[in-house]
Amino acid sequence: MPNKVHCAHILVKSEQEAKAILERLKKGEKFSAIAKAVSRCTSGKRGGDLGTFTRGKMVKEFERAAFALKKGEISAIVKTKFGCHIIKRLE
Repeated sequence: MPNKVHCAHILVKSEQEAKAILERLKKGEKFSAIAKAVSRCTSGKRGGDLGTFTRGKMVKEFERAAFALKKGEISAIVKTKFGCHIIKRLE
């Protein structure tokens, strides 16, 4: 298991919004463009890029999903106290 990952994410308030984003991604829209347009996180300005982080730096639900992804893979909806995330592993 890796000790660090490089991920981007899109953060929205509701599961309904997150489902709509997953549909847009399935239709081929760029992850970074959607993040810039709709993410509630300040990382949205960078296309959702969170940089590289190690275990223990993110809330457990987010960390579990991020470290389980393979490079280029996009997560299902991940619910945390901050809202609903869609995570993409970059490296």
